[in-house]
Amino acid sequence: MPQPDILLYTANTMNGWKPLIFLHEAEIDYELRPIDFGKKEQKEPWYLELNPNGRIPTIVDRGNDDFAVFESGAILWYLAEKYGRFLPDDPKLRSETLQWVMFQMGGIGPMMGQAMFFQRIAKPNGEEVPYAINRYVSESRRLLEVLDTRLKGRDWLVGNEMTIADIATYPWARTYFWATVSVEGLPHLNRWFERIDAMPRVQEALQLPEPRPAAFGKGDIDAAASANAARFKE
Repeated sequence: MPQPDILLYTANTMNGWKPLIFLHEAEIDYELRPIDFGKKEQKEPWYLELNPNGRIPTIVDRGNDDFAVFESGAILWYLAEKYGRFLPDDPKLRSETLQWVMFQMGGIGPMMGQAMFFQRIAKPNGEEVPYAINRYVSESRRLLEVLDTRLKGRDWLVGNEMTIADIATYPWARTYFWATVSVEGLPHLNRWFERIDAMPRVQEALQLPEPRPAAFGKGDIDAAASANAARFKE
């Protein structure tokens, strides 16, 4: 059998789940190549040839001369254009979709990522910085409030169907537990969570490359938190 066009290098992180959600929800065949952070595969020369930043995810499109794409937002945009999925045809709606993707990339991701870092990595490794924790948790909450306002009277962030804006935002916003950001009093956001939580193919994607239930407040959270912190201990 021929190889699938898309070769995906990824891991079970918020950014790493984005292309998995797209590919599963669109029912597109792909080859999954997990990246082992413990072995620092993302820093090896062969991987840096594909992704100079040494991060995940990265895709290689075998159907387009082995064209490599890195940065999760750029990957979603590339896949949306390649397969004609999750990206509106209307120019204004396409622009709105890109705006909300950028909102996630420039706001929700970095802020929640720092909230996670200072609480889940720095603090258990002896570097507690209360000012930074408060700053990033508070700003993350504000950004989730922006999402809640946007979702009032809407099922999706843009238009009447799921777009790459929803796909980009969901893995980050939905892991509010890991960032210790409250979603109390955000009914529209919580209904959006429930809607996507009920999508079997999305939930299938979140089990890859391996499950990470603690990010969603499930399973043995203490053990997962300790293992996560230890992985980054110098």
